[in-house]
This record gives sequence, C-alpha cells and structure tokens, in this order.
Amino acid sequence: MLLRALDRFFRHDAAGGILLMLSAVAALVVANSALAPYYADALGAKLAITLNGEGLQKPLILWINDGLMAIFFFLIGLELKHELLEGKLKNPRDVILPGMAAVGGMAVPALIYVALNWGDPTTMTGWAIPAATDIAFALGILALVGTRAPASLKVFLLTLAILDDLGAIVIIALFYTADLKLDYLIMALAPLIGLFLLNHKGAHRVAPALLLGTIMWFLVLKSGVHATLAGVITAFFIPLKDKWGKSPLHALENGLAPYVLYLIVPIFAFANAGVVLAGLSLADLFAPLPLGIAAGLVVGKQVGVFGLTFAMVKLGFARLPHGANWAHIYGVACLAGIGFTMSLFIGGLSFEDPALMNQVRLGVLSGSLVSALLGYAVLMAAGRVQGPAQPDVVTTG
Repeated sequence: MLLRALDRFFRHDAAGGILLMLSAVAALVVANSALAPYYADALGAKLAITLNGEGLQKPLILWINDGLMAIFFFLIGLELKHELLEGKLKNPRDVILPGMAAVGGMAVPALIYVALNWGDPTTMTGWAIPAATDIAFALGILALVGTRAPASLKVFLLTLAILDDLGAIVIIALFYTADLKLDYLIMALAPLIGLFLLNHKGAHRVAPALLLGTIMWFLVLKSGVHATLAGVITAFFIPLKDKWGKSPLHALENGLAPYVLYLIVPIFAFANAGVVLAGLSLADLFAPLPLGIAAGLVVGKQVGVFGLTFAMVKLGFARLPHGANWAHIYGVACLAGIGFTMSLFIGGLSFEDPALMNQVRLGVLSGSLVSALLGYAVLMAAGRVQGPAQPDVVTTG
C-alpha cells in the first residue's frame, strides 16, 4: 500500500516541486530551531580529497554547490542537447515566442534589481539572482492546475524555462569567474579533446565520457571558472546516437533525471534555503537586496514575460499557444517568478558574507512563494475562460 502510494506520488508531475517545497520548509525549521548550530556546523564541515597533499578541501556546502550542482547542470546540458537536436528547440519558429519571453523575463528582473541597489557596489553583484526560473517548481505548480491549463501551455513554459537556464549558464560563465588560472584551463583541454573524440566516434559506453568529465570538472574548478559549467560541456559531448543507432544521451538523461529531481535538488534546497529569522523584522524585507530580488521575481518576471509575449503577438510575429488565452499567459508569467534553485545558486556565487546570503534567501523565498501562489490562483481562474482556438506557437513569418 505504502509502496504503491509512493510510486503514484513520484509519477506525478508535481512531485519534484513538492519535494523542493518540503526541503525548503525543513531548512527553515532547522535553521530556526535548537538544531541550528548542528545545521551550520554540518554545512561548514571540511571534506578533503587529496593525493600527496594535492587536491580539494572544501566545506560541505561547497561540495553540494560545486559538486552535486555540477550533476544538476550536466542533466540540464543533456536536456538542452536533446531539445536542440530533436525536441522543442529544433525548429527556430517554435522558439521565437518563448525565447523572447525568456529574454524579457531575464532582463526586466535584473533591471529592477539594479534600480533598487544602484550605488551599492556590494549588493550590485547580485543583479542576476532574480533573472532565473526554477523548472521543477514552476512545472510542478502548473501540474497542480491539471486540465484547467491547455497542454500547449506546458510546452510554452518548459521551452521558456529551458532557454532561461541557458541564459543563466551564459551569465555564470561570463560574470561569475574569479581569479582565472590559465594553466588549469589549458590542462582542461585534454579531457575536452577526449570527449570530442568519443562523441565523434559515437561511443556506446558513457563511463569513459563521465570519467573525462569528472577530470575536466576538477581542472575547471581549480581554474577559477565555475565548475558547474564543466557539467554542461560534458553533456554536450554525450553522443545522441552511437554507432549502433542507440542513444546514450537519452539513456543517461532518463536514468539520471530521478536522482537529480528527487535527491540532488532537494539536498541543495535544504542546504541553501535556511533563512535565519531571529532578529528579522518586516523592514528587513524592504532592504534593497531582498526587495530587489523579490520585486524582480514577482514584478519583473510578470512584466518581462507577459510584456514581450503580448508585444510579439500584437505585432504579428507570433500567435498564442493552442487553446491558451491571455490569462493563461499571465499565469505562466507569474510562475516564471519562481526562482528558487537557480536564484539561490547564483546568490551563492554573488555573496560570501553569511548576513548577505541570509538576505538573499529571504528575497528568493518570499518572491518565489508569492509568484507560486499568484500563478496557481491565476491559472485556476483562467481555466474557466475559453481560450482562442489557435495553432501551437508559430510565427507568421
């Protein structure tokens, strides 16, 4: 009975989002209880992997953020390659509307954050935090809406979120690289060449590629470039088809997804979502840093996603997703404001000061919560409105 109930839960599209929410609640409870010192000590505990004195020594929180999240980005890379070669991103015409929505959904939140933090060089480094969208959480809320939302809306949100993640990867590569060490970066070319050759040969076994990817992860980490990018690069060199016509990429993507969704991402959320509430007041939420994040997620995403979508449709460059109305699009724009995993991740890259990170968590959690509740309410109401009978997202050109 219990096993069947668990199986039904994990088969539901909302399972990943629910686990994320439970992990965040657990982090909040622990961080504000008698267990708080043990929580902090555990995350700060040093773990070392060395050989003859050389290697890595990092606190547990960085092993999670640099190591486990590299696997998360590896899965994103696999999904991106899949979608680019044979999925939702293959036809450029199908990408234009959600693509422009993603651009607006990244630019406007960043501008709002910058406007509220202008003149403070310390907090300005966090400008990219509200630009991100959490795929699992957003799709989880959409799944809770059920048949009240047309199927095409999930495709629109998924494409928007994938492109949003691609933008976040580019931002991390360009703006969150510190103390670049070219010698390690040059050494990372060796495993990269090996990955290229394996992909070119259509190698069936993925173990050699994963080993080379791990070596590249270590060298990229030591170079100063954020190591999660090694996960994305490795993914793009996993063959879509091997020499026998089978797909190592699909097999790896399907096998890895449950572990990332139900284990790695919840662990990350538990390690990073622990806002310390002691001493906080309502005024703290309106400090420039948390307010910039929350306003960027709630207001910026709505304006950017809905505004660009509205402009593209009204100017005749695209049409609404099949069966969707403007209330559906507005609901999706609200859901895009659920930053959570990616926002917390970029926040960790932006700030090392624990006090500033506590403000980041406050802004991310409050902005994501408001966006989730608003998006759910709008989509539930929109389900009672008949959408226009239009074809799936296509351009008129």
